[in-house]
Amino acid sequence: MANPLGWAGLAQWSFLLAAFGAMLLAVWLVDRRRRGKPSARTEIAALGLTALWAMLAAGVGQTYFVTQAAEVLRNLGWLAVVYASFARDGRHTSVGPVRPVLIVLAMLELFQPGLLLLNVRYAGNASAQGMIFQMSVMFRLLLVTGALVLVHNLYVGSVSAQRGAVRWICGALAIIWGYDLNYYTIAYLGSQVPIEMAAIRGLATLIAVLLLCIGALRGQSTLRFSPSRTIAFQSLSLLVIGGYMIAMVAAAQSLAWLGGNVGQLAQLGFAFATTIVVVALVPSRRLRGYLNVWLAKHFFQHRYDYRAEWLRFTRTIGRGGAGATPLHDRVVQAVADITDSSRGLLLVPGEHGDLMLAARWQWPTLEVPAEAMAAASAAFFERRGFIVDCDEIRDGVDHGGEATLMPRWLIEDDSVWALVPLLHFDRLVGLVVLGHPPLPRKLDWEDFDLLRVVGQQLASYLAEHGGQVALLEASRFDEFNRRIAFVMHDIKNLASQLALLSRNAERHADNPEFRKDMLVTLRNAADKLNALLARLSRYGAGNVERLEEVEAADVIRAIALRYDPVQNAATGDGPRVFVTDAQPCKLLANRETLEQVLLHLVQNAIDASPPGMAVFLQTRSEGLWGYVEVIDTGCGMSADFVRNRLFKPFVSTKNGGFGIGAFEARELVTAMRGRLDVESREGLGSRFTVRLPLAATASLIDSLSSPSGGGGNDSAKKVA
Repeated sequence: MANPLGWAGLAQWSFLLAAFGAMLLAVWLVDRRRRGKPSARTEIAALGLTALWAMLAAGVGQTYFVTQAAEVLRNLGWLAVVYASFARDGRHTSVGPVRPVLIVLAMLELFQPGLLLLNVRYAGNASAQGMIFQMSVMFRLLLVTGALVLVHNLYVGSVSAQRGAVRWICGALAIIWGYDLNYYTIAYLGSQVPIEMAAIRGLATLIAVLLLCIGALRGQSTLRFSPSRTIAFQSLSLLVIGGYMIAMVAAAQSLAWLGGNVGQLAQLGFAFATTIVVVALVPSRRLRGYLNVWLAKHFFQHRYDYRAEWLRFTRTIGRGGAGATPLHDRVVQAVADITDSSRGLLLVPGEHGDLMLAARWQWPTLEVPAEAMAAASAAFFERRGFIVDCDEIRDGVDHGGEATLMPRWLIEDDSVWALVPLLHFDRLVGLVVLGHPPLPRKLDWEDFDLLRVVGQQLASYLAEHGGQVALLEASRFDEFNRRIAFVMHDIKNLASQLALLSRNAERHADNPEFRKDMLVTLRNAADKLNALLARLSRYGAGNVERLEEVEAADVIRAIALRYDPVQNAATGDGPRVFVTDAQPCKLLANRETLEQVLLHLVQNAIDASPPGMAVFLQTRSEGLWGYVEVIDTGCGMSADFVRNRLFKPFVSTKNGGFGIGAFEARELVTAMRGRLDVESREGLGSRFTVRLPLAATASLIDSLSSPSGGGGNDSAKKVA
């Protein structure tokens, strides 16, 4: 075993050197300050208190009352240095996240003088002194654990270019408190002060003073502390873990004092209960969400870590590749991630100014009508750029008249939380509907500011995407024009052939062989023309020459009759088309054009339905308009397909199809002053609704469509 006198001598010399070095550095910093160079007062005071403590430890010993009181002052001095390092350059608001931790650590250290007095009071009671020693060491362990966490955050949370200002002071404090952590841990486990570690404690202090001297010689730059939320959350977690460990040690020691079987049984029950609590709470997403909200509310001036939010935003929007989700879905996800919402929708403007569903993100259950929001409501968002909190509307709060403009399906569903407009150069390109987050909260000014900026950025992405789609569509039209050029070339060849035949007929009409060849040539030309017309008949221009009164109920009955296997043997056992509700509905339309549109929609419904499934037709009238609906229970379509592919020309899911059938149907309905709406759910089916003006209200619609009536179909729509 080592000689105690040898360790005592080493301790005396090491503390003397540490005291000399700390005092010398403090005096040099005072002189620098007198000459106008930057030197921190708190660091000078902490060095002076460290020199005092080291001098007393060398002179009278570490265990005496006066030396331990000096150690309390030393620790408080270095905590003040940490506080000043966080608040340097006058930005005292940066200490907000750590000020409560510093106050708690200082209060823990202030318990030590009371414990010292109690130790003197119960000098003759060995059990009482043992308990006081354990409590003192436990408080010191908690102090050094929290102090090391703060030192870690002080270095990691500073800007990378300015870490040189705190590198040396953080290293010195890490050595002082890191050594104390091991020193007091061994003291607690052994219930006595470790003589060997106490002897070389002065050397650790001397090394820390040397690091501070190096830092002072290298100079200090201005420090701006900017801890990330991740660091703050991890720091809080470390403090909680440290407190939990201290509580476990204290509880175990208290139970051990019970003794006997009672102590063992209590230890077992305590361990079992704490394990159940930890297992139940740690994986809880709701608990983590609560902690994040609590930290943001009480420890930060701002709710959001804008750097982290921007990086996540760019990763979500920039994700590409064959397996990536559509852009419209990613737009919803990018907004929902900011507010921790678990679901959302994207509404985009239609041709008539109203909003229609474009994408769902993790929200398949919400029922969205074909006209999700009227044009007047969309104009409000475009004009005001207002972010709507639906909970406020439900509570009767109306800031700018938005309550009267919101559709009922949004307000009646309590799961809808907020509406975020996406504006591009004062033009509404989309509206994101957000669901409530797992942890309910109110939107505040910071939410509104961030969502408004993100909405503008997303609007630019959508506008760019729309421009690319328009360019692609233009290129496809160009390709279609080239195809038509080939068709015209074939027709020109046939016309030339027939012209030549007619000229030869004038000279050789009496020749039997010529007549025979002429018939073959005419038959071939007719076959070619008929084949060409058959291919192009369904893709005609769709001009509507004359509108008249048409009974829609008669039209859907005639269409259903075409698919009746009894009336038309050609259909065999194919699909059935049923008329479920044929209300009298006299429309202003062109009968042939309306039949062409409905036949196309019915055929599409049959193609999308499994064999044997029926397609349903029905009519109804409402206000100034009549409606004809084609309903199927087939595979349905996604919102992305309806928005971006269904009515796009030259996009077809059928082999050899031109992909302009649905496009032509909508154009024909528009030419009859109506509109074609679609509601579809994947796996459930689709509903196509043809809306046309009633014949009885045609004059009224015409007056509303005149320049004095306020602008075409939109005016008629507002009256409806």
